Amino acid sequence: MRDPQCRSAKGAPYSMLFAGVYCAALTVLLSSCSAELPVQREDQQTKASSTSVSYSIMFVIHGDGDYLYHDTGGKEYNADEETLEGATLVALQNPQAEVFIYHQRPKKHFLFFFPLPDGEFYYYRNGRLIANESYWRDNEQSRFEPEVELYRRFRTENQGDMVRMFVYSGHEIPEFGGTGYDASYPDRAFTVHDLQAGLDGFTRDSKKFDLIVLSTCFGGTPYTIDALGSFARYIIASPDNLHLSYFDLQTMERLDRSVRFESISAFAERFARVAFDKLTRNIQTSVSVAVYDVDSVKQFLHSVHPVYDRTLAALKEGAQTSVAMTEHCDCADLPAYALPTMSAGVDVLYRPARFGRSRGKQNHSGWECWKVVEPQPEASQNDEPGLQ
Repeated sequence: MRDPQCRSAKGAPYSMLFAGVYCAALTVLLSSCSAELPVQREDQQTKASSTSVSYSIMFVIHGDGDYLYHDTGGKEYNADEETLEGATLVALQNPQAEVFIYHQRPKKHFLFFFPLPDGEFYYYRNGRLIANESYWRDNEQSRFEPEVELYRRFRTENQGDMVRMFVYSGHEIPEFGGTGYDASYPDRAFTVHDLQAGLDGFTRDSKKFDLIVLSTCFGGTPYTIDALGSFARYIIASPDNLHLSYFDLQTMERLDRSVRFESISAFAERFARVAFDKLTRNIQTSVSVAVYDVDSVKQFLHSVHPVYDRTLAALKEGAQTSVAMTEHCDCADLPAYALPTMSAGVDVLYRPARFGRSRGKQNHSGWECWKVVEPQPEASQNDEPGLQ
Protein backbone atom coordinates (compact mmCIF):
# COMPACT_ATOMS: atom_id res chain seq x y z
CA MET A 1 0.00 0.00 0.00
CA ARG A 2 1.33 3.34 -0.99
CA ASP A 3 1.87 6.11 1.49
CA PRO A 4 -0.72 8.85 0.82
CA GLN A 5 1.91 11.45 1.64
CA CYS A 6 3.92 10.18 -1.32
CA ARG A 7 0.97 11.03 -3.62
CA SER A 8 0.86 14.51 -2.13
CA ALA A 9 4.56 14.96 -2.66
CA LYS A 10 4.26 13.91 -6.30
CA GLY A 11 1.31 16.27 -6.84
CA ALA A 12 3.23 19.29 -5.57
CA PRO A 13 5.28 19.81 -8.76
CA TYR A 14 2.09 19.78 -10.84
CA SER A 15 0.51 22.37 -8.58
CA MET A 16 3.59 24.53 -8.86
CA LEU A 17 3.56 24.09 -12.63
CA PHE A 18 -0.10 25.10 -12.83
CA ALA A 19 0.57 28.12 -10.62
CA GLY A 20 3.46 29.11 -12.87
CA VAL A 21 1.33 28.87 -15.99
CA TYR A 22 -1.43 30.88 -14.30
CA CYS A 23 1.01 33.62 -13.27
CA ALA A 24 2.46 33.75 -16.77
CA ALA A 25 -1.00 34.04 -18.26
CA LEU A 26 -1.94 36.76 -15.82
CA THR A 27 1.24 38.66 -16.64
CA VAL A 28 0.54 38.50 -20.37
CA LEU A 29 -3.08 39.51 -19.80
CA LEU A 30 -2.14 42.53 -17.73
CA SER A 31 0.62 43.54 -20.10
CA SER A 32 -1.85 43.50 -23.00
CA CYS A 33 -3.39 46.64 -21.56
CA SER A 34 -0.13 48.55 -21.77
CA ALA A 35 1.23 50.42 -24.76
CA GLU A 36 2.78 48.29 -27.47
CA LEU A 37 4.65 51.06 -29.25
CA PRO A 38 7.20 53.53 -27.88
CA VAL A 39 5.48 56.67 -26.68
CA GLN A 40 6.85 60.01 -25.65
CA ARG A 41 7.71 60.83 -22.08
CA GLU A 42 5.92 63.52 -20.13
CA ASP A 43 8.46 66.24 -20.91
CA GLN A 44 8.30 65.37 -24.61
CA GLN A 45 4.50 65.50 -24.53
CA THR A 46 4.61 68.94 -22.92
CA LYS A 47 6.99 70.16 -25.59
CA ALA A 48 4.85 68.68 -28.35
CA SER A 49 1.68 70.26 -26.94
CA SER A 50 3.27 73.69 -27.23
CA THR A 51 3.72 73.19 -30.97
CA SER A 52 0.98 74.61 -33.17
CA VAL A 53 -1.83 72.18 -34.00
CA SER A 54 -4.00 73.36 -36.87
CA TYR A 55 -5.64 70.09 -37.95
CA SER A 56 -7.44 67.34 -36.06
CA ILE A 57 -8.12 64.03 -37.83
CA MET A 58 -9.98 61.08 -36.37
CA PHE A 59 -10.00 57.55 -37.84
CA VAL A 60 -12.38 54.83 -36.69
CA ILE A 61 -11.39 51.59 -38.43
CA HIS A 62 -13.76 48.68 -38.02
CA GLY A 63 -11.91 45.38 -38.38
CA ASP A 64 -14.25 42.96 -36.62
CA GLY A 65 -15.46 41.13 -39.72
CA ASP A 66 -14.40 39.74 -43.07
CA TYR A 67 -12.03 42.29 -44.62
CA LEU A 68 -9.81 39.79 -46.42
CA TYR A 69 -9.21 40.23 -50.15
CA HIS A 70 -6.70 39.15 -52.79
CA ASP A 71 -4.95 41.22 -55.43
CA THR A 72 -4.56 40.15 -59.05
CA GLY A 73 -1.43 38.20 -58.09
CA GLY A 74 -3.26 36.21 -55.43
CA LYS A 75 -1.62 37.97 -52.46
CA GLU A 76 -3.78 38.27 -49.36
CA TYR A 77 -4.60 41.59 -47.73
CA ASN A 78 -6.79 42.71 -44.85
CA ALA A 79 -8.56 45.93 -45.78
CA ASP A 80 -8.68 47.19 -42.19
CA GLU A 81 -4.94 46.64 -41.74
CA GLU A 82 -4.27 48.46 -45.01
CA THR A 83 -6.42 51.36 -43.80
CA LEU A 84 -4.56 51.39 -40.46
CA GLU A 85 -1.27 51.63 -42.33
CA GLY A 86 -2.61 54.52 -44.41
CA ALA A 87 -3.95 56.35 -41.33
CA THR A 88 -0.59 55.92 -39.58
CA LEU A 89 1.19 57.43 -42.57
CA VAL A 90 -1.21 60.38 -42.47
CA ALA A 91 -0.36 60.85 -38.78
CA LEU A 92 3.38 60.77 -39.41
CA GLN A 93 3.20 63.12 -42.40
CA ASN A 94 1.28 65.93 -40.68
CA PRO A 95 3.57 68.06 -38.48
CA GLN A 96 0.76 70.48 -37.62
CA ALA A 97 -1.94 67.93 -36.79
CA GLU A 98 -3.24 65.73 -34.02
CA VAL A 99 -4.46 62.34 -35.22
CA PHE A 100 -6.67 59.86 -33.36
CA ILE A 101 -6.76 56.27 -34.64
CA TYR A 102 -9.17 53.70 -33.22
CA HIS A 103 -8.78 50.16 -34.56
CA GLN A 104 -11.77 48.00 -33.61
CA ARG A 105 -10.43 44.45 -33.77
CA PRO A 106 -11.97 40.96 -33.41
CA LYS A 107 -12.37 39.59 -29.90
CA LYS A 108 -9.58 37.17 -28.92
CA HIS A 109 -8.62 35.10 -25.87
CA PHE A 110 -5.34 34.10 -24.33
CA LEU A 111 -5.14 30.37 -23.51
CA PHE A 112 -8.85 30.10 -24.46
CA PHE A 113 -9.99 31.60 -21.13
CA PHE A 114 -8.56 35.10 -20.74
CA PRO A 115 -10.21 37.77 -22.94
CA LEU A 116 -7.89 40.32 -24.50
CA PRO A 117 -8.69 43.97 -25.26
CA ASP A 118 -10.31 44.27 -28.67
CA GLY A 119 -9.57 47.93 -29.34
CA GLU A 120 -6.27 49.64 -30.14
CA PHE A 121 -5.85 53.40 -29.80
CA TYR A 122 -3.08 55.58 -31.23
CA TYR A 123 -2.67 59.30 -30.68
CA TYR A 124 -0.21 61.33 -32.75
CA ARG A 125 0.61 65.00 -32.41
CA ASN A 126 2.97 66.98 -34.65
CA GLY A 127 3.95 63.80 -36.49
CA ARG A 128 4.97 61.92 -33.33
CA LEU A 129 3.33 59.06 -31.46
CA ILE A 130 2.19 60.38 -28.08
CA ALA A 131 0.07 57.48 -26.81
CA ASN A 132 -0.73 53.89 -27.74
CA GLU A 133 -3.22 52.00 -25.59
CA SER A 134 -5.27 48.82 -25.84
CA TYR A 135 -8.84 49.25 -24.66
CA TRP A 136 -12.06 47.27 -24.27
CA ARG A 137 -14.72 48.08 -26.82
CA ASP A 138 -17.91 49.14 -25.13
CA ASN A 139 -20.55 46.45 -24.59
CA GLU A 140 -23.09 48.86 -23.13
CA GLN A 141 -25.73 50.87 -24.96
CA SER A 142 -23.28 53.55 -26.12
CA ARG A 143 -21.06 52.06 -28.83
CA PHE A 144 -18.42 54.83 -28.80
CA GLU A 145 -18.10 55.61 -25.10
CA PRO A 146 -14.47 54.38 -24.74
CA GLU A 147 -13.42 56.15 -27.95
CA VAL A 148 -15.03 59.41 -26.84
CA GLU A 149 -13.33 59.13 -23.43
CA LEU A 150 -9.92 58.66 -25.06
CA TYR A 151 -10.59 61.62 -27.34
CA ARG A 152 -11.38 63.90 -24.41
CA ARG A 153 -8.28 62.76 -22.53
CA PHE A 154 -5.83 63.61 -25.29
CA ARG A 155 -7.33 66.31 -27.50
CA THR A 156 -5.75 69.74 -27.52
CA GLU A 157 -7.74 72.38 -25.68
CA ASN A 158 -8.01 75.05 -28.37
CA GLN A 159 -10.32 73.54 -31.00
CA GLY A 160 -11.84 76.76 -32.30
CA ASP A 161 -9.62 77.43 -35.31
CA MET A 162 -8.79 73.83 -36.18
CA VAL A 163 -9.76 72.08 -39.38
CA ARG A 164 -11.44 68.88 -38.17
CA MET A 165 -11.92 65.66 -40.16
CA PHE A 166 -13.52 62.32 -39.31
CA VAL A 167 -13.04 59.07 -41.25
CA TYR A 168 -15.05 55.90 -40.67
CA SER A 169 -13.90 52.75 -42.52
CA GLY A 170 -15.93 49.57 -42.40
CA HIS A 171 -18.78 47.60 -43.92
CA GLU A 172 -22.10 49.12 -44.94
CA ILE A 173 -23.70 50.69 -41.85
CA PRO A 174 -27.30 49.46 -41.59
CA GLU A 175 -30.10 52.00 -41.38
CA PHE A 176 -32.16 49.62 -39.24
CA GLY A 177 -31.64 46.30 -37.48
CA GLY A 178 -27.86 46.07 -37.48
CA THR A 179 -27.31 42.86 -35.52
CA GLY A 180 -24.27 40.88 -36.61
CA TYR A 181 -22.22 43.90 -37.70
CA ASP A 182 -19.50 42.81 -35.26
CA ALA A 183 -18.45 39.23 -35.96
CA SER A 184 -17.35 38.88 -32.32
CA TYR A 185 -20.69 40.11 -30.98
CA PRO A 186 -23.37 38.67 -33.29
CA ASP A 187 -26.24 39.79 -31.04
CA ARG A 188 -24.95 43.33 -30.78
CA ALA A 189 -26.51 45.89 -33.13
CA PHE A 190 -24.81 48.75 -34.95
CA THR A 191 -26.70 51.24 -37.11
CA VAL A 192 -26.39 54.74 -38.52
CA HIS A 193 -28.07 55.93 -35.32
CA ASP A 194 -25.19 54.51 -33.26
CA LEU A 195 -22.61 56.31 -35.40
CA GLN A 196 -24.69 59.46 -35.05
CA ALA A 197 -24.56 59.12 -31.26
CA GLY A 198 -20.78 58.66 -31.42
CA LEU A 199 -20.35 61.80 -33.50
CA ASP A 200 -22.44 63.68 -30.97
CA GLY A 201 -19.95 62.64 -28.29
CA PHE A 202 -16.95 63.69 -30.37
CA THR A 203 -18.42 67.14 -31.12
CA ARG A 204 -20.12 67.92 -27.81
CA ASP A 205 -17.25 70.12 -26.59
CA SER A 206 -15.99 71.11 -30.04
CA LYS A 207 -17.26 72.51 -33.30
CA LYS A 208 -18.65 70.19 -35.97
CA PHE A 209 -16.32 68.40 -38.36
CA ASP A 210 -15.38 70.25 -41.51
CA LEU A 211 -15.34 66.93 -43.37
CA ILE A 212 -16.68 63.45 -42.70
CA VAL A 213 -15.42 60.62 -44.92
CA LEU A 214 -17.71 57.61 -44.84
CA SER A 215 -15.59 54.82 -46.32
CA THR A 216 -18.33 52.19 -46.53
CA CYS A 217 -20.68 50.67 -49.09
CA PHE A 218 -24.00 52.45 -49.69
CA GLY A 219 -23.20 55.48 -47.54
CA GLY A 220 -24.88 58.03 -49.80
CA THR A 221 -28.51 57.48 -48.81
CA PRO A 222 -30.86 60.35 -47.87
CA TYR A 223 -31.23 58.89 -44.37
CA THR A 224 -27.49 58.53 -43.73
CA ILE A 225 -26.49 61.95 -45.09
CA ASP A 226 -29.32 63.59 -43.15
CA ALA A 227 -28.36 61.82 -39.90
CA LEU A 228 -24.65 62.65 -40.14
CA GLY A 229 -25.10 66.10 -41.67
CA SER A 230 -25.70 67.64 -38.25
CA PHE A 231 -22.03 67.04 -37.45
CA ALA A 232 -20.27 68.11 -40.68
CA ARG A 233 -20.01 70.76 -43.35
CA TYR A 234 -19.14 68.28 -46.10
CA ILE A 235 -19.51 64.51 -46.38
CA ILE A 236 -17.74 62.15 -48.80
CA ALA A 237 -19.44 58.79 -49.33
CA SER A 238 -20.03 56.10 -51.91
CA PRO A 239 -23.72 55.77 -52.80
CA ASP A 240 -23.09 52.36 -54.38
CA ASN A 241 -20.80 49.43 -53.58
CA LEU A 242 -17.32 50.36 -52.39
CA HIS A 243 -14.65 47.74 -52.93
CA LEU A 244 -13.86 46.49 -49.41
CA SER A 245 -14.71 49.92 -47.99
CA TYR A 246 -11.53 51.40 -49.37
CA PHE A 247 -10.88 55.12 -49.92
CA ASP A 248 -7.30 56.14 -50.55
CA LEU A 249 -6.01 58.40 -47.73
CA GLN A 250 -2.96 59.88 -49.46
CA THR A 251 -4.67 63.25 -49.94
CA MET A 252 -4.71 63.76 -46.17
CA GLU A 253 -0.92 63.78 -45.93
CA ARG A 254 0.75 67.18 -45.44
CA LEU A 255 -2.43 69.18 -44.88
CA ASP A 256 -0.22 72.18 -44.10
CA ARG A 257 0.70 72.24 -47.80
CA SER A 258 -2.81 71.74 -49.19
CA VAL A 259 -5.74 72.79 -46.98
CA ARG A 260 -3.80 75.88 -46.00
CA PHE A 261 -4.13 77.16 -49.56
CA GLU A 262 -7.58 75.83 -50.54
CA SER A 263 -11.11 75.66 -49.18
CA ILE A 264 -12.54 72.57 -47.52
CA SER A 265 -14.84 72.23 -50.51
CA ALA A 266 -11.90 72.13 -52.92
CA PHE A 267 -10.03 69.70 -50.65
CA ALA A 268 -13.06 67.37 -50.50
CA GLU A 269 -13.33 67.35 -54.28
CA ARG A 270 -9.63 66.58 -54.63
CA PHE A 271 -9.84 63.77 -52.06
CA ALA A 272 -12.80 62.27 -53.93
CA ARG A 273 -10.98 62.49 -57.28
CA VAL A 274 -7.82 60.78 -56.00
CA ALA A 275 -9.86 58.01 -54.35
CA PHE A 276 -11.99 57.57 -57.48
CA ASP A 277 -9.00 57.40 -59.82
CA LYS A 278 -7.28 54.74 -57.71
CA LEU A 279 -10.42 52.62 -57.49
CA THR A 280 -11.08 52.77 -61.22
CA ARG A 281 -7.53 51.65 -61.92
CA ASN A 282 -7.71 48.66 -59.61
CA ILE A 283 -11.21 47.16 -59.81
CA GLN A 284 -13.75 46.16 -62.45
CA THR A 285 -16.95 46.71 -60.45
CA SER A 286 -18.85 50.01 -60.52
CA VAL A 287 -17.20 52.95 -58.75
CA SER A 288 -19.03 55.92 -57.25
CA VAL A 289 -17.71 58.66 -54.98
CA ALA A 290 -19.84 61.67 -54.07
CA VAL A 291 -19.20 64.91 -52.18
CA TYR A 292 -22.21 66.33 -50.31
CA ASP A 293 -22.38 69.99 -49.34
CA VAL A 294 -24.52 69.56 -46.23
CA ASP A 295 -26.18 72.99 -46.34
CA SER A 296 -26.96 72.73 -50.05
CA VAL A 297 -28.60 69.28 -49.89
CA LYS A 298 -30.96 70.14 -47.05
CA GLN A 299 -33.84 71.17 -49.33
CA PHE A 300 -33.77 67.86 -51.21
CA LEU A 301 -33.48 65.85 -47.99
CA HIS A 302 -36.42 67.72 -46.46
CA SER A 303 -38.54 67.00 -49.56
CA VAL A 304 -37.88 63.25 -49.68
CA HIS A 305 -37.74 62.58 -45.96
CA PRO A 306 -41.41 61.47 -45.62
CA VAL A 307 -41.28 58.93 -48.45
CA TYR A 308 -37.89 57.52 -47.42
CA ASP A 309 -39.05 57.30 -43.82
CA ARG A 310 -42.12 55.30 -44.90
CA THR A 311 -39.88 52.93 -46.86
CA LEU A 312 -37.66 52.30 -43.85
CA ALA A 313 -40.70 51.79 -41.61
CA ALA A 314 -42.05 49.18 -44.01
CA LEU A 315 -38.70 47.40 -44.15
CA LYS A 316 -38.43 47.39 -40.36
CA GLU A 317 -41.87 45.83 -40.02
CA GLY A 318 -41.19 43.24 -42.70
CA ALA A 319 -44.18 44.43 -44.69
CA GLN A 320 -42.84 43.16 -48.03
CA THR A 321 -44.63 40.13 -49.46
CA SER A 322 -42.86 36.80 -49.54
CA VAL A 323 -42.47 36.92 -53.33
CA ALA A 324 -40.87 40.37 -53.38
CA MET A 325 -37.33 41.33 -52.53
CA THR A 326 -35.64 44.66 -51.86
CA GLU A 327 -32.39 45.99 -53.20
CA HIS A 328 -30.43 49.22 -53.41
CA CYS A 329 -30.91 51.42 -56.46
CA ASP A 330 -30.15 54.90 -57.74
CA CYS A 331 -32.79 57.21 -56.24
CA ALA A 332 -33.16 58.77 -59.69
CA ASP A 333 -34.80 55.53 -60.82
CA LEU A 334 -37.74 56.22 -58.49
CA PRO A 335 -40.19 59.00 -59.52
CA ALA A 336 -40.73 60.22 -55.93
CA TYR A 337 -37.06 61.26 -55.72
CA ALA A 338 -36.54 62.71 -59.20
CA LEU A 339 -36.91 66.32 -58.06
CA PRO A 340 -35.31 69.51 -59.48
CA THR A 341 -33.30 69.87 -56.24
CA MET A 342 -31.84 66.37 -56.47
CA SER A 343 -28.46 67.41 -57.85
CA ALA A 344 -28.06 70.55 -55.73
CA GLY A 345 -24.97 70.31 -53.53
CA VAL A 346 -23.85 66.89 -54.83
CA ASP A 347 -20.72 66.32 -56.94
CA VAL A 348 -20.63 62.75 -58.26
CA LEU A 349 -17.83 60.72 -59.79
CA TYR A 350 -19.13 57.52 -61.36
CA ARG A 351 -17.94 54.72 -63.61
CA PRO A 352 -20.15 51.74 -64.47
CA ALA A 353 -19.07 48.16 -63.87
CA ARG A 354 -17.12 46.42 -66.60
CA PHE A 355 -19.48 43.45 -66.43
CA GLY A 356 -22.92 42.45 -65.10
CA ARG A 357 -26.37 43.93 -65.44
CA SER A 358 -25.30 47.44 -64.37
CA ARG A 359 -22.57 47.86 -66.99
CA GLY A 360 -24.93 49.87 -69.19
CA LYS A 361 -25.73 52.44 -66.51
CA GLN A 362 -23.67 55.51 -67.39
CA ASN A 363 -24.74 57.99 -64.70
CA HIS A 364 -25.61 58.09 -61.02
CA SER A 365 -27.47 60.81 -59.09
CA GLY A 366 -25.28 60.42 -56.01
CA TRP A 367 -28.25 59.24 -53.93
CA GLU A 368 -29.03 55.60 -53.11
CA CYS A 369 -32.49 54.29 -52.22
CA TRP A 370 -34.38 51.03 -51.68
CA LYS A 371 -36.75 49.47 -54.18
CA VAL A 372 -38.90 46.36 -54.34
CA VAL A 373 -38.01 43.96 -57.13
CA GLU A 374 -40.26 41.14 -58.31
CA PRO A 375 -38.18 38.05 -59.14
CA GLN A 376 -38.22 37.09 -62.80
CA PRO A 377 -39.89 33.72 -63.40
CA GLU A 378 -37.27 32.59 -65.90
CA ALA A 379 -34.33 33.50 -63.65
CA SER A 380 -32.54 30.80 -61.73
CA GLN A 381 -32.32 30.99 -57.96
CA ASN A 382 -28.73 32.25 -58.15
CA ASP A 383 -29.75 35.12 -60.42
CA GLU A 384 -32.53 36.47 -58.24
CA PRO A 385 -31.79 39.83 -56.63
CA GLY A 386 -31.55 39.78 -52.88
CA LEU A 387 -31.35 42.12 -49.95
CA GLN A 388 -27.93 43.77 -50.05
